[in-house]
Amino acid sequence: MGEDTAPDVSVVLATHERPERLARQLEALRAQTLPEASYEVIVVDDASGPETRALLEREQSLDGVSLKVIHRERSGGPAAARNEGWRAARGPLIAFTDDDCEATPAWLEAGVAALRGHPGSFVQGPTAPIPEEWTQYGPFSHTMRVNECGPGFETANIFYPRELLERLGGFDEETYSGPGGEDTDLAWKAIENGVEPVWAPDALMHHAVTYLGPVGKLKMAARWHESMKPFKRYPGLRSHRYAGMFWSETHMWLFRAALAMLLPKRWRLLRWWLAAPYVTHLTNRRSGPLLAPYLIVHDLVEITAVVRGAIRYRTFIL
Repeated sequence: MGEDTAPDVSVVLATHERPERLARQLEALRAQTLPEASYEVIVVDDASGPETRALLEREQSLDGVSLKVIHRERSGGPAAARNEGWRAARGPLIAFTDDDCEATPAWLEAGVAALRGHPGSFVQGPTAPIPEEWTQYGPFSHTMRVNECGPGFETANIFYPRELLERLGGFDEETYSGPGGEDTDLAWKAIENGVEPVWAPDALMHHAVTYLGPVGKLKMAARWHESMKPFKRYPGLRSHRYAGMFWSETHMWLFRAALAMLLPKRWRLLRWWLAAPYVTHLTNRRSGPLLAPYLIVHDLVEITAVVRGAIRYRTFIL
C-alpha cells in the first residue's frame, strides 16, 4: 500500500514490555479477512526494552499489511500512547485494541461494517478469554470478558470515527497516568455529547489469561483510583453501578456483610440474608474457604483504592 493511498481503517494499539503477547496480536492482525491494502496497523511502543524494539523491527520488515511503529522514549501511559497512535493514523476509522489480545479473523471487518452502518457512532465488540488459555484461569489471574455494550467501553475492542476523536480531543492523558478509566472516560464523553454507542456482536476479540500472582493481583486492585473520575464527570455512568453507589458487586456484598456483623445476634435471619452473598463469594470455589483471608484483603485493597479516588475527585462511590 503506497503512502499516498489512505487505508479505510487504522488499527491502533499501545504496547509496553509484552513482546511475546504483542507478536501473537500482530500475527492475528495480519490474518484479518479485510484486504491487506484496506487497513494499517500502528503500534505505539511506550518505552519498552530492546526485546520489543527488535520484534517490531522484524515485523516491519515483513510484506503485507502496513505496520507503522512509534517509539516513545519515556513511558506516558496508555492514554498518551493511544493519542499519539490515532493522530498518526491515516484512516478515517480507528480501531483500538491491546497488546495482550488476539483478534479473531473477522474482527476488523465486522467492526468496520458496524461503523459504516451507523455513521457518527462508536462501536464496541465482545471480548472473551483466549479459549485455549481459559483452563489457566485462577484466583491470581487476570483476563477480560465483555458480553454487552458498555458501561466500561474497554479499548481492548472498540472503534471510533477519527472525526469523533478529533472533536472530543481523544483520551484524557492529563488525568489518567496509567491503565484504567481513560477508555471509559472517552466513551462517556461521547455519550453525553449525544453520540450513540453500537454493539457489534461479530467483532470478537480474545483476551489473554495472565497469571499475576498474589502480590500482582493486589497491585492491580490498588491501581483503580483514577477510574473514579468518570463518575464525577458523567452522571449517567452512575446508573450502571450497583445500587448507584458501588463500583463492583463484590464491594456491595462486602458492605452488606459488614452491616450484618453490626446487627444484634438475635436478628440472625437478617444477618444471614445480608452476609450470604459475600460468604458465597469467599467459599464457593474448589479450594473452599482456604482463600477467604486473601480474598478479604484483596477486596479491602480495592475498596481503599476506590475510596481514595472518590475522595480525590469528590464523588460518592464505594
